[in-house]
Amino acid sequence: MELLLFAILNKIDVFLLILVRMTGLFVISPIFGRRSIPSYFKVGFAFMISLILVNLIEIPNPDYYNNIYGYAFLIIKEFLVGLSLGFVSFTIFSAIYVAGQLIDMQIGFGMVNVLDPVSNIQVPITSNFYFIVGMLVFLAINGQHVLIKALFDSFYYVRLGSLSINESLFEDFIRTFGNMFITGFKIAAPITAAILISDVVLGILSRTVPQLNVFVVGLPFKIIMGIVVMMISIPAFIMLLQALFNNMNSELYNLLRDLGTIG
Repeated sequence: MELLLFAILNKIDVFLLILVRMTGLFVISPIFGRRSIPSYFKVGFAFMISLILVNLIEIPNPDYYNNIYGYAFLIIKEFLVGLSLGFVSFTIFSAIYVAGQLIDMQIGFGMVNVLDPVSNIQVPITSNFYFIVGMLVFLAINGQHVLIKALFDSFYYVRLGSLSINESLFEDFIRTFGNMFITGFKIAAPITAAILISDVVLGILSRTVPQLNVFVVGLPFKIIMGIVVMMISIPAFIMLLQALFNNMNSELYNLLRDLGTIG
């Protein structure tokens, strides 16, 4: 115990910077940032990982800050590094929410939202279902290990206090944000196409059979069609998620290269 306290106190300034970077990741990451995970676990996990890292990473020059204001600025920079890593993984799950919103608007569930007690926000029904499937796939392929490994490697690409903000970094954020909507459209494409065909069929029926009340028949028909196509497209959705999560690894390291000084 005394050796543990000595290891922390001897490098307390570096230990706090590492801890702050991990905290930034935990704020927004899809797994560690969930409210369902106890705060005691988050704090304990961050503490133990920081204790391991403080004895493994290269310690910067002791003169990398001159006063308390310089050290506070370094804390903000380290928090931004962790927040940036979490943002990349968060956009993938945000794409699932976008897809669910598009699907619900097409099949008639646009006004029906449920309260997600984990994120404390109202989400569409389809988004909630897709999010649960996405989380299970993410855990099945050890996506949380990818986040932890990227955090470990971030101290090689972005050494303590060496965060650099440049034009490439903004391009990464814009590309990642744009890919969120593109991915959402891809996920919702099968259901959207099926509902479009259903609308065409109902339009033809309304012309050929004027006695048919399209407004009464159309709503349940589109709901049934949307649910059936959704169930059929689940395997394709899982394959798309696996490709997205595998691509997340390369996106994380592209971001690290732009954040730091090592290419």
